[in-house]
Amino acid sequence: MNRRTLLIGASALGLAAFGGGAFFLTRRQQLTEAEAVTPAVDEAQLIRDYSPSFGPDEAPVTLVEFFDPSCEACRAFHPAVQAIREEFPEQVRVVMRYTVFHEGSDEAVRILETARMQDKFEPVLNAILKQQPAWAVHGAPRMDLAWQIAAAAGLDLERAKSDRLFPGITAILNQDKADVEAVGIRQTPTFFLNGRELSEPSLDGLIAEVRSAVEST
Repeated sequence: MNRRTLLIGASALGLAAFGGGAFFLTRRQQLTEAEAVTPAVDEAQLIRDYSPSFGPDEAPVTLVEFFDPSCEACRAFHPAVQAIREEFPEQVRVVMRYTVFHEGSDEAVRILETARMQDKFEPVLNAILKQQPAWAVHGAPRMDLAWQIAAAAGLDLERAKSDRLFPGITAILNQDKADVEAVGIRQTPTFFLNGRELSEPSLDGLIAEVRSAVEST
C-alpha cells in the first residue's frame, strides 16, 4: 500500500468519524431539547392518597394504571394485573386511577367507589369487568345492569344508591379528571412503572417489565 492510498484512507476515516460524531452530538442535542420541553410527571399527579391500591405502600415497585371501567383493553389487561399482584404480593403496589373516557364510565366509578365504602371494591371490580360487554354498550350503556351486576357481587344496593352522590366521590372524579389532563393521558389503559410511562405494552410485556423492575430492586 503506497503513501497516497494511506492518506486517502486516513482522510476517509476522519470524515466518517467526524460525521458519526456530528450525528451523535446532534442526536444528543435533540434528546436534551426534548427533555427540556417535556416536563417530568409530578408524582402527586400519578398517585393520590385516596387512590384504590393493592399491595404494601412501602413496596419497592409501584405500577400505576390509568383505567376506564368501560374500556375493552382495560378488561383485557385486568388478568395480567392480577397475575402481577399474585406473583409479587409484597414487592409490587398497584394503584388505580380513574379515566372516564366513555359514556357511563363516571357512573361505573360511582359504583366502584360505593363498593369501596362497603369493603367490596375488588369483587365488584372483578364482576364489572368480567361482565363489561353486557353493560358497557358504546352509545347506550346499561348502567342499571351494571348496578345489578355489582349487587350480585355483594354490593348493598340500597345503601350504595344513597351514597352514589357522596361529595367525596365527586371530588375523586374531579381530581382524577384533572390529573388525567395534566399528565396527558390519551388512551386506556396507560401504565406507569416507578414513575416511568410504559409505551404500549403487551400483556406478556407488562408482566415482563414488572418482573424486571422487581429483580433490579
